[in-house]
Amino acid sequence: MYEERGSRIDGAVVWTRTAGPSAYPVLPDGCMDLLWSEGRLLVAGPDTHAHAPGGSAAWAGVRFAPGAAPVFFGLPAHELRDRRVELADLWGAAESRRLAERIGEAADRAAELEAVALRRAARTGPPDPLLQAVVRYLDAGGTVRGAADAAGLGARQLHRRALHAFGYGPKTLARVLRLQRALALVRRGAPYGDAALAAGCADQSHLAREMRAMTGLTLGAYEALANSETPVPSGSSTTA
Repeated sequence: MYEERGSRIDGAVVWTRTAGPSAYPVLPDGCMDLLWSEGRLLVAGPDTHAHAPGGSAAWAGVRFAPGAAPVFFGLPAHELRDRRVELADLWGAAESRRLAERIGEAADRAAELEAVALRRAARTGPPDPLLQAVVRYLDAGGTVRGAADAAGLGARQLHRRALHAFGYGPKTLARVLRLQRALALVRRGAPYGDAALAAGCADQSHLAREMRAMTGLTLGAYEALANSETPVPSGSSTTA
């Protein structure tokens, strides 16, 4: 069973997945995650394609909003694109082991993981507000050109800063956010064509191509998962 809730970290989500097999692929969403499972702490970088579910172990995670994680982890997002790495590789083995043990001993591991993230976030500070504005602009259906103009950046400047913040360029981020908007509508029961147009695709065929390219799924296969008894995770989570 997968569950999630809002975090005390601005824009983040705290989620858990109980032990057992999962059929859900992890879909691109522009986010990065801090993960705990079986005594290990890991980092999930931003995805450009779907990942297979990560076994049958129980998981807890804090999912950071697009652009929020690089300052938290201390590493440009593009260095973690499509990767799952041990937190020890970023923060050191001793620190990672100490935190993993604390979380493993807690009665509520997800809450303790969030507490660890809150303490770290208080030291590292907030993400770049200019890039956060770019996310909001693109997620509202704006163009990359419009996002650059609104941010007062040239195309090359925006691309360079986007690689650091999001792990890929603004065009890819716009595609990922558009797909997530469409899938949110599909989960609420919208017809595929309506979801495609509302999300900013040219038509249903355009959405179907983007779905195939970024997830390997058909819209029908995704809708079947969304209609199953166990909730579909909203973004990146449990591939180790």
